[in-house]
Amino acid sequence: MAQRFYDTKTATVRDFVPLTEGEVSLYYCGATVQGMPHVGHVRSAIVFDILVRWLEYTGLQVTSVRNVTDIDDKILEKSAASYGADFEEDENYPADEPWFALAYRFEHEFARAYAALGVRRPTYEPRATGHIPEMVALIQRLIDAGHAYPATDGSGDVYFEVNSWPSYGELTRQRVEDLQDAPDADPRGKRDPRDFALWKGAKETDPATAAWESPWGSGRPGWHLECSAMSTKYLGSHFDIHGGGLDLRFPHHENELAQSAAAGDGFANFWLHNGMVTYAGEKMSKSVGNTISPEQMLEQARPKAVRYFLGQAHYRSQLDYRPTSLQEAEAAIERIEAFLDRGADVVADLQLKREEAAAVAGTLTGEEAPEAVYVAQFSSVPMAFRAAMEDDLNVPQALAVLHDAVRAGNSALAAGDEDAVEQHYSDVQSMVEVLGLDDVPEPESAQDPAAHHALDTLIRAQLDARAAARAAKDWTTADGIRDTLAAAGVVVEDSADGARWSLQ
Repeated sequence: MAQRFYDTKTATVRDFVPLTEGEVSLYYCGATVQGMPHVGHVRSAIVFDILVRWLEYTGLQVTSVRNVTDIDDKILEKSAASYGADFEEDENYPADEPWFALAYRFEHEFARAYAALGVRRPTYEPRATGHIPEMVALIQRLIDAGHAYPATDGSGDVYFEVNSWPSYGELTRQRVEDLQDAPDADPRGKRDPRDFALWKGAKETDPATAAWESPWGSGRPGWHLECSAMSTKYLGSHFDIHGGGLDLRFPHHENELAQSAAAGDGFANFWLHNGMVTYAGEKMSKSVGNTISPEQMLEQARPKAVRYFLGQAHYRSQLDYRPTSLQEAEAAIERIEAFLDRGADVVADLQLKREEAAAVAGTLTGEEAPEAVYVAQFSSVPMAFRAAMEDDLNVPQALAVLHDAVRAGNSALAAGDEDAVEQHYSDVQSMVEVLGLDDVPEPESAQDPAAHHALDTLIRAQLDARAAARAAKDWTTADGIRDTLAAAGVVVEDSADGARWSLQ
């Protein structure tokens, strides 16, 4: 089966063939660093992290670029507010913070959130403020081609003329005459209210540090222009995939496509958009009070469970958060981990048996004993998993394959079928790696080997006492020990090999 993706522009699922054999060029929109990351930002990052991991697993070399919008109206507004007389300082917006310091601080908050959930850094992460010359050059190309014009009202603004480009609206399948006015600049200098800003002339209220020189006067770039300039600088005028959240299709991506194509660039061959995150079926809203942040999620569950939840739905679908969502994700992760923990012991014992058998065979034949004849390899996923991922990155179906393998592995453990355990262990480990679930750092408390050893020693003593009580048929004592451990958040699982424990 060939790799297939749903292309937003054509509204069809198409075969994906890289423009350059063996290589993939991917650009997806990162954050406008005006505040703390929300779950939509993090979900998008996880979606494209899984995409990159999958493409690399299939043998493709991926160049991924995720931008940082570090100059924007909202960033300037947040910074300006911190200088106001009525401003109430809080930990997110301290008083008298320059716009560039605010942007830089929140950029690090995004990086921390991504890292906490195992999202690998892209190949490159350019900042908008570092690419002003490329943006000015792109504007000039559009003016020369007759698709952009400087405002005549003395503002220093430059606009893209939407009526000059017949294909405007093709990404979202809208007609120009049906569109609302572009709200990104004062309409006085526009030929048409729907024209959008490529360059914004400096205002008297703007900080001097938030303006750059251009042929049209001092100012700063428009939001849409930034991504066109940065994506083509690092990926070329024609690249494989442009991605981002569903909310960016219009006007941001529509405008990116129009200005890039009007300048003569092939731009993106595929457009991939991930769905939004809702709260109990409703759009999240601070005014309603139905929001949850990544930081709050990480206070309620392990990072691995948070990543599992945010990555479990099909990337194009809506992901609905409910109060039980993280508990369910944690339970799913624990089932996977429990099998891998038990399976690892069986695989290690099986390898040791093979090494010992090889040594004995060498002794009997008078030959030198060969080195280990078995080394675990986790480079192959089941065909059903591959088929799911090739079918427009169908992660829900891929997870179904993963959990089927876990169940089959547990059955093999119960039956004592070591060879089957080994195969299922390899399958599960491979799928976990592709989905990035093994790449999520554990909280510091879980990383302390001394603390874990001490906890294990104490719990083992309780489990030994419980085993002795069960052997003596003292069920009251045995049940009491189990209940005490459960109240402390310790889950006990009985098996033919003895009791095992895990933290709830």
